[in-house]
Amino acid sequence: MNIPYMDNVVKQKSGNFVVVLLFLIGILLLFRSSSFSSPLLIYKSSSLDTNNAIESVLAKASMENKTVIVTFINKAYAEQDVNGDTTMFDLFLSSFWLGEDTRSLVDHLLVVAVDQTAYDRCRFFRLNCFKLETDDNGVDFEGEKVFMSADFIKMMWRRTLFLLQVLKRGYSFIFTDADVMWLRNPFTRLSNDTNEDLQISTDRYLRDRRSEKHDINTGFYFVRSNNKTVSLFETWYSKKDNSTGQKEQDVLQDLIRRGITRQLGVRVRFMDTLYFSGFCQNSKDFRAVTTVHANCCRTITAKIADLKAVLRDWKRFKMLEASKSNLTNTVGWSNHHECGKSWKN
Repeated sequence: MNIPYMDNVVKQKSGNFVVVLLFLIGILLLFRSSSFSSPLLIYKSSSLDTNNAIESVLAKASMENKTVIVTFINKAYAEQDVNGDTTMFDLFLSSFWLGEDTRSLVDHLLVVAVDQTAYDRCRFFRLNCFKLETDDNGVDFEGEKVFMSADFIKMMWRRTLFLLQVLKRGYSFIFTDADVMWLRNPFTRLSNDTNEDLQISTDRYLRDRRSEKHDINTGFYFVRSNNKTVSLFETWYSKKDNSTGQKEQDVLQDLIRRGITRQLGVRVRFMDTLYFSGFCQNSKDFRAVTTVHANCCRTITAKIADLKAVLRDWKRFKMLEASKSNLTNTVGWSNHHECGKSWKN
């Protein structure tokens, strides 16, 4: 038997096997990097990129104590129409310029845009911007979402999910609608007690900061990130598919009145409209008012008209205050005429 010959055959076959194996590995690597990659791989990569983007923008906007200010905008809030000379987003940013001790807070504002136009507008102002991708097929978040319309409700739930993700990352936040005017720094009026987990605005204040009978308003609130508030938001969001005809605010209010915050140990403070006011109940004191929310108003056009009046009233107050004038009988809020009419249309 010719043993050396057999050894050469074995070595040749082994070499061929190695060549074939390397060839197959090369094909697999090429296939993986091509445009025909597995949808699963694409999804994982995209998800990782999104998580990294969220963490990056939160870190950039955050204060030293891991607190951010979050607002949501869409095209209807960010883009001027042919008849308009300003937008809701313009008014929102103007209030930071005109308010007391509010200009520096813009550095900690995270603007979440739900469409490309809103995102581009945010980037134009060089703010902290994040474009929210949505899995809601067939839902157009660009146009005006009239109060309690189907798309309005979907947008509110998408917002809640994003804010849950912020809490899970260890960031506390003030959430503010873009139709809230920031006339003073709200941190000076919020409780510094770290045991206060949720501080939330009300449509009408009942003179009891602990009363669960309040009509809450999720257009402005402060949440501390901890296990209790994460559990609250998870419970809240879990009700999304069993809340037909209800907006997320209604669901949270029902949960609070049924005792969910007491069950979870979440300490809630309901905000006084003297400081955190709105069109439902005006603040009675210009010296105390901190924010003004265009609540109890149905359309963007009406909100813009009446918020312009709010800023005019505020500038007038500041002018009279600077001149040491008697403010008692000379300063008052303009009537919210357009918002009143918006419910009749």
